[in-house]
Amino acid sequence: MGASASVPQKSIHEFAVKDSKGQEVDLSIYVGKVLLVVNVASKCGFTQSNYTQLTELYDKYKNKGFEILAFPCNQFMKQEPGTSQEAQEFACTRFKAEYPIFQKVRVNGSDTAPVYKFLKAHSGGFFGYSIKWNFTKFLVDKEGQVIHRYAPTTAPLAIEADIQKALGVV
Repeated sequence: MGASASVPQKSIHEFAVKDSKGQEVDLSIYVGKVLLVVNVASKCGFTQSNYTQLTELYDKYKNKGFEILAFPCNQFMKQEPGTSQEAQEFACTRFKAEYPIFQKVRVNGSDTAPVYKFLKAHSGGFFGYSIKWNFTKFLVDKEGQVIHRYAPTTAPLAIEADIQKALGVV
């Protein structure tokens, strides 16, 4: 799985995904916004720090054209065992997440969610094609292009300067 898969879409805005209740969401509603797309898990060692910092970033930049798209994923040591709705309730109740928590997805393998095929194919380079762990982050510009991919160990607040630059608020 070292090579990137062929993905015909040119922008993240061309995808539709399902929210935690199974309703379709057309990602074109995010045209003109800077996005941080994250595969999340409620029982990971990175959960506390990532959710806390994601909420902090969201609160700080949501009125400046920033959105976080969180996708629960159970592929890494089964650290997101509940339903999609339970994942949303966990994030919203425990960490005051106001950003969208979507339906659980697979980020690797033959049944990878199409939006994740796109993100991985358009982020290139250092990390290789597969997602290594929970809380891998993709920064996407206002036109729906991947700007940067961040490792799970990169704290959300460590990429604040990149978010500011993408928003044009530096």
